[in-house]
Amino acid sequence: MPFSKTEKNKKIALVMMAILAVAGVLSFVPGKVLAQDTPVVQEETGLDHVIKGTEDWNGKHDVSVKKFLTNIGKSTGIYKMIHQETAEEIAEAKAEKEREEALKKINAFGDEKAPGWQYLIMIAVGFLIIYLGAAKGFEPLLLIPIGFGTVLVNILGAGMGEGPDGMLHIIYNAGVGNEFFPMLIFMGIGAMTDFGPLIANPKMALLGGAAQFGVFFTLFGVSLMNLIPGLNTDYNILQACAIAIIGGADGPTSIYVSAKLAPELMAVIAVAAYSYMALVPMIQPPIMKALTTKKERMIHMDQLRPVGKTERVLFPMMLLVLTILLLPPAAPLIGMLAFGNFIKEVGCVQRLSKTVENELMNIVSILLSLGVGSQMTPEKIINGKSIGIIVLGLVAFAVATAFGVLMAKLMNIFLPKGKKINPLIGSAGVSAVPMAARVSNKVGQEYDPSNFLLMNAMGPNVSGVIGTAIAAGVFIATFG
Repeated sequence: MPFSKTEKNKKIALVMMAILAVAGVLSFVPGKVLAQDTPVVQEETGLDHVIKGTEDWNGKHDVSVKKFLTNIGKSTGIYKMIHQETAEEIAEAKAEKEREEALKKINAFGDEKAPGWQYLIMIAVGFLIIYLGAAKGFEPLLLIPIGFGTVLVNILGAGMGEGPDGMLHIIYNAGVGNEFFPMLIFMGIGAMTDFGPLIANPKMALLGGAAQFGVFFTLFGVSLMNLIPGLNTDYNILQACAIAIIGGADGPTSIYVSAKLAPELMAVIAVAAYSYMALVPMIQPPIMKALTTKKERMIHMDQLRPVGKTERVLFPMMLLVLTILLLPPAAPLIGMLAFGNFIKEVGCVQRLSKTVENELMNIVSILLSLGVGSQMTPEKIINGKSIGIIVLGLVAFAVATAFGVLMAKLMNIFLPKGKKINPLIGSAGVSAVPMAARVSNKVGQEYDPSNFLLMNAMGPNVSGVIGTAIAAGVFIATFG
């Protein structure tokens, strides 16, 4: 007897849960492809490979579920409030910080100067980026400054990217190479973001959470790339975390995590993150259409309930309090997001809100984009390791989009008729606000011009911003 569509969907859901359960069990097996305890001779399997620069880590960053949960527990604000550090722990932390500072000085790409023709290639790439922004409309506010930064830094003899007095060098050191500009950007995002759709329909947070699967999935992709003979990528777990966060499609968070965990890879990670943010209208629609039926794309969703001012004002404060108690490493990002949103919603400091949302956001966006473009030099871009990062970033973003859509389909199995979710809004679970929500709306209107999904898509979209910040906090708490 053939199965009905509902029964088939339930079986698919059970299979997905079984796969996740098996993956959870297998994750308890100690990993050997991202970091090693001690140097060993490489065996025929290739799994006992020592990654350069990790010989003295003594297992600190090995993949272990038990260690992961322990580190998360010790990083909570509650633990830090009740636990008094001993003299030995303070001394150990100081020594560890000194070792990390030494590691940050390692240049992953070497100091060899690239030949002149490669600079011409990068100048051509810069003009291509400018063309995509100006002529094709792909995130012009980001791509045009990045493109000009790329062109200017690769002009031999101009010295704009050379220290200590080059303009682009100053911009990069002032705010891109640390957490200053990303924090200001998050403040502006908070002032520009309406959390009303998420407050009105909290279950949309599940779609934003599902999209973060792309971030964690990429950790496995990084380890697999390390096993491919001939690539010589040798990514360690800190670099893997920084690469994986690209899947959130959040440039400021990518810069923040790479500055904390893998500063030597910040240039190419930032460029990849901003590039995929700009290419959301090209990357997402094919994935969305491949995973949905025409009938699903035409699902109409109910209009969201009005959200009162009290709820809007309390939301950022509750978000901040939970972050303080549970995940302090994410507090810089979440805190600035909450601050920007609070001054918008409270209503009594409109001058501050408008300044953060407009003038400050515009100025910082220009400087941040120029700083990102200043890192587009051939030494950092034209090599196997950077190409691997760009490929892995695309995989992370594609998987994040796919799992957002699949989560919406899974939720529809349990939702009553008339309350179904249009799976297209699941793709908005990445944190490219509001572009991903606009793409969901646009694809939906291709099949039904009367179907307006924008406000419903904003729910998973803004939850994706929070989800990516939380994922960043988890990485920093666990491995930072």
